[in-house]
Amino acid sequence: MAAAGIAAWGSRAAAALRDHHGLVDTNVSLGRWPFRRLPLDDTTKLVAKLRQQGATQAWAGSFDAAFGKDIANANAQLAVDCRRFGHGLLVPFGSVNLASPEWKPEFWRCLAVHRMPGLRLFPNYHGYKLEAAAFREFLALATENKIVVQIATDLEDERTQPASTAVPHVNAGPLVALLEDQPRARVILLNWHRAVKPPLVKQLARLGVCFDIATVENVGGVGKLIEEVSVDQVVFGSHAPFFYFDSARLKLKESALTETQVASVCELNARRWFT
Repeated sequence: MAAAGIAAWGSRAAAALRDHHGLVDTNVSLGRWPFRRLPLDDTTKLVAKLRQQGATQAWAGSFDAAFGKDIANANAQLAVDCRRFGHGLLVPFGSVNLASPEWKPEFWRCLAVHRMPGLRLFPNYHGYKLEAAAFREFLALATENKIVVQIATDLEDERTQPASTAVPHVNAGPLVALLEDQPRARVILLNWHRAVKPPLVKQLARLGVCFDIATVENVGGVGKLIEEVSVDQVVFGSHAPFFYFDSARLKLKESALTETQVASVCELNARRWFT
């Protein structure tokens, strides 16, 4: 992530806000949460809510990809739903299960057939760790093909999970050594706030990782995160429909951010990943 590039994007932030540029939500999901109905788990309703809140783009993963066994069908359905209901708003982020020997054909299918610019991984739901050889190979392929890699370190707070279906946090520690070997990797951590401790957050930030705000807690949490990792490495993510979209919006307001910071977090940082 070149310093000149970051500076250029940062200098355009205030202008973007004045020009009423939109909001990029990097963390939404389509499909049904398997344990209960969510208010906006109907894609048409989710899209309507996003547009109402000023979103111009939303990066959409799939609950079916996290929980289902037929990940190829989940990816195909995600691509169809994004075209059918998104009307330019939804950007499909498919997935691959790196514990499966079939992950590589699905990787290429996501790129070549579905034209997905990024992939979302669910290591703790698929049963592998980031120190796995398959993840190292995946990260190299993704980096070579300029694919944005989102790692969902959690989907649900461990404090609210049913005991019979408890899923541990993803250990993000192995990313440090991997990113030292792959400095051009485009990695975003989602729902990371309870899984990744502050010292590791700072280490990963120095290696170019970005962080969404969906699970950031405490008063002024987004502002504190910006102070820890820099404004250029924080992106808007709502984790809708699992979380209420409005809660992510409120996090920006109560952090008393500057207009430049808001523009960077809400849009410019996310769009930079596709350059």
